[in-house]
Amino acid sequence: MEELISKKDLLVEMNISYGQLYRWKRKKLIPEEWFMKKSTYTGQETFFPREKIKDRIHQILNMKDGASLDDLADKFSSDIPESMVRRREELLSLQILNKEIINLYEEIFKGKEEYSFEDILYMYISEDLLNQGHLSIEDMSRILRMLSDNYETIKDKDPSLSVYRKFGVSVSLLHKNGEIFYSDQTPIVDNYSIRSAVEKLKLKII
Repeated sequence: MEELISKKDLLVEMNISYGQLYRWKRKKLIPEEWFMKKSTYTGQETFFPREKIKDRIHQILNMKDGASLDDLADKFSSDIPESMVRRREELLSLQILNKEIINLYEEIFKGKEEYSFEDILYMYISEDLLNQGHLSIEDMSRILRMLSDNYETIKDKDPSLSVYRKFGVSVSLLHKNGEIFYSDQTPIVDNYSIRSAVEKLKLKII
């Protein structure tokens, strides 16, 4: 279970005001679902996922002097930029992706000369998962195809990725956080947040 922090403790720990917190909420810098109402002995209180909210507030405070709140909201949103295109040389110069991941992607999706944000996202996720050390190149090849074939149908539903292994073969599932699904296997990748990957990549590339 994710550790929570109360609104009262959050304001003290992060040295921010109630007004700042709810202004950021109105501007969509902080997702609505992070504001969780729970019953306590004193009545209803608001709680947040501790690490996520603290990391987000650190980002806002570090970036707010160089960008408007509207610009920050765009960076933190999970919306896919549709018009952005990058070439291979640009991606390598930005040092967002390793050459090996780009080579793998080009091998699977032949004929690519320019990459949309969605392409870059798939490569970014692949590199992140490979760095965790649980998946092979063959696993990632299957996952990349699965993301490309199916992500469009659930991209607005805050999807997560889980990967299971059975009889030596990996099985990938795209699902919505909180949805219950059955498996008799222990996941080797559990609830990997596509939304979080989108947000992190946008901060690096936009």
